[in-house]
Amino acid sequence: MNDYDFGNFIYKCRCKAGLSQAALAEYLGVSNKAVSKWETGKSKPTTNVLRKLSALFSVSVEELLRLREERD
Repeated sequence: MNDYDFGNFIYKCRCKAGLSQAALAEYLGVSNKAVSKWETGKSKPTTNVLRKLSALFSVSVEELLRLREERD
């Protein structure tokens, strides 16, 4: 899985929404370091966080998962 591509997608959505890493982290209940690691491809969000990202960015969880799987 190419986590960098997935992280880049999260980065673009975050920027489009006008959110800082800290603001997104606060909304999701995680650290800003966690958001940074997702965006650089060093780690992946949990299923619960994927649900929150889905709601925030108006993207289905299935689409997020598919995006992750396609990068595999």
